[in-house]
Amino acid sequence: MTQDATFEDGREAPLRLKALDAEDLSVMAALVQDAVFPAVEMRWDRKARRFAILLNRFRWEDAPKAEARKRSFERVQAVLAVEDVMKVQTQGIEKSDPDMVFSLLAMAFTPGEDCTGRLELTLAGDGVIALDVEALEVILQDVTRPYAAPSAKAPSHPE
Repeated sequence: MTQDATFEDGREAPLRLKALDAEDLSVMAALVQDAVFPAVEMRWDRKARRFAILLNRFRWEDAPKAEARKRSFERVQAVLAVEDVMKVQTQGIEKSDPDMVFSLLAMAFTPGEDCTGRLELTLAGDGVIALDVEALEVILQDVTRPYAAPSAKAPSHPE
């Protein structure tokens, strides 16, 4: 006797998302919350007008399953790329220490005129990366297999 496949039988695939508006961005922001990255993994290609970060993303989408199965929480390396970047500004970021590790807390977009706007990446410790863009286009793509989170814990934000 054969049995129908269940949802749980489906293989999880790496994330590949694109945000073109504030609603899309809010979904993406939830998935990259608490991602960590060293300073050396930020790049701005001025000529290509592309800003990218190689993140170690906490897999929020997998956390309920990990908790239910009493297994390790996971992280995955992912590229967060912003297209059509005209200007990059930072605040509260020490660029001289290549070993400095940042934690991404939030992403927010403030629209300007004619589709332009400012994308702000808020980091723990009052750091901010502000990207002036011609149009909002943010891509999030997992680039490695998931691995056990070194802390073995889910990130938390005590109030």
